[in-house]
Amino acid sequence: MTDRLALALGLMILSALVIDLALFGSGHMIFLAKKLFELTEWMAFWR
Repeated sequence: MTDRLALALGLMILSALVIDLALFGSGHMIFLAKKLFELTEWMAFWR
């Protein structure tokens, strides 16, 4: 992955998060963060 592609992808993800927070608030982001943490713990178990 080139630097330009990584930067474009990062900006798209960041802008999607900002738009999501502006439209729907931050309540579901906490839920998603908890689920992501559980997923990383589960993946570390299988490592």
